[in-house]
Amino acid sequence: MSESVSESGREISIEQAQEGMVLAQALNDAGGAVLLAQGAVLTAASLTALRRRNVERCHVVADEEPDPAAQAQAEQERLRRLERLAVLFRATPPGSAGSQLLALLQRYRQGSAA
Repeated sequence: MSESVSESGREISIEQAQEGMVLAQALNDAGGAVLLAQGAVLTAASLTALRRRNVERCHVVADEEPDPAAQAQAEQERLRRLERLAVLFRATPPGSAGSQLLALLQRYRQGSAA
């Protein structure tokens, strides 16, 4: 559980990262493509995706606690996306491939491992 602090924020492991934390530096993959931009607010879904990509560390803004306003905004956005999925899949019959896709998308949006 090591952690280092610099002018670009503090470096932590992805396991220590929490919803609502703000990235102090962009996260890039091995090829240099940007996964998340500097200033992005971490969400449950983004943390799940980063873990799936085997990202081990990130730099977050050096606040001791996650920003409650950012956490509330992330939660609001998560709920908005779940509501949008319900609208998009409203005519999907139960037990169909579409309902299976909806379940997977809902788990992804909630940040659960599928």
